[in-house]
Amino acid sequence: MHTVFSLKTGGPGLYEFTRTVSSWLREEGAGEGLLTLFVRHTSCSLLIQENADPDVQVDLKAFFERLVPHSDHPSMQYLIHTYEGPDDMPAHIKASLLPVSLSIPVVDGEMVLGTWQGIYLFEHRDRPHHRQVAAQFLTAAV
Repeated sequence: MHTVFSLKTGGPGLYEFTRTVSSWLREEGAGEGLLTLFVRHTSCSLLIQENADPDVQVDLKAFFERLVPHSDHPSMQYLIHTYEGPDDMPAHIKASLLPVSLSIPVVDGEMVLGTWQGIYLFEHRDRPHHRQVAAQFLTAAV
C-alpha cells in the first residue's frame, strides 16, 4: 500500500499529522508490517515527537532558529546560497540535521507509537508551503 499525504504549512513550526496517517492505515486495512514515511522536499523534516505539551514544539522551533539563524544574521555571513531568501539555506541546513524519513512498526493496523508520540512535519521555511509526504506500508512476511 502507498499514498502521498499533502500538508499545508503556514511558516516555520511543527505540524502534526498522526491522525491522518492512522486513518489511512485503518481505511486500507493494514495488519502487521512497517510504515515508511518520506518527505519529498529539501527544506523541511519529519519527526516523531511529544504531542501532549505544545511547549515542546515551541521550544524545538526556537532551538533550531537559534542553532541555524537566517542568512542575514551576522554569524551566517559565510553562506553563498542566499538568492532564494534569508530563510532558504538555513532551512536546507536544518533539513540535513533532522530526519526526512521515518520507519514505524504497525501491529494490528495501529502504529506502535508511545503514549505521547506524534508524527510531525517540521517546516523550516518562512512562507506557507504545500508539502508532500510519501507513505508506504509493507506487510510483514508470514
